[in-house]
Amino acid sequence: MLHKSLAIFGYACLFMAITSTAQSPPVLDTNGQPLRRGVEYYISPAITDVGGNLTLKSRSNAPCPLFVGQEPVTSTNIGLPVTFRPTEAGKDIIDEGTSLNIVFEALSTCATSTQWRVDATESDTGRRFVGIGDEDGPAGIFGISRDNGAYNIVWCPAMMGRPRCGRAGILVENGVRLVALDGDAFPFEFIKA
Repeated sequence: MLHKSLAIFGYACLFMAITSTAQSPPVLDTNGQPLRRGVEYYISPAITDVGGNLTLKSRSNAPCPLFVGQEPVTSTNIGLPVTFRPTEAGKDIIDEGTSLNIVFEALSTCATSTQWRVDATESDTGRRFVGIGDEDGPAGIFGISRDNGAYNIVWCPAMMGRPRCGRAGILVENGVRLVALDGDAFPFEFIKA
């Protein structure tokens, strides 16, 4: 009887260990490969004919492009590649829900960093734009979730307790397509550069 009880206890421990270590599925690029730390990708709309890949954009004719935006669908520019940098040391595969920094792999004479960050809420739109700049805190931590077969870029850093979370969408301002939170989510896909 003791032997049978130990066997059942052993199986129960094994089952709990397996289920407790289950992780979220990896985020896949358009080739079906998991996204990896430090590899360059273009972020592209998962639906066609609405805009091009993501890049840096200016607002209100400002001389410096300090905001994440979208190339026009008719543009010959392919946008700027990004790298994903998980906040967890040693994590190389990007899973759904992984806390990460997103960084444009381009030089900017206008900003000290091309790392994405969430800006303050705009009073006229009620939305928060995604910009670039030095950000080691929660404003620069994003994630990727899957919804209806496409990926969304989300901002909801766990370290902030209960922040006003949001999904990245597109806001058109004076003909410029900008990435902003607090509106409809925009589906994205990832193309290895």
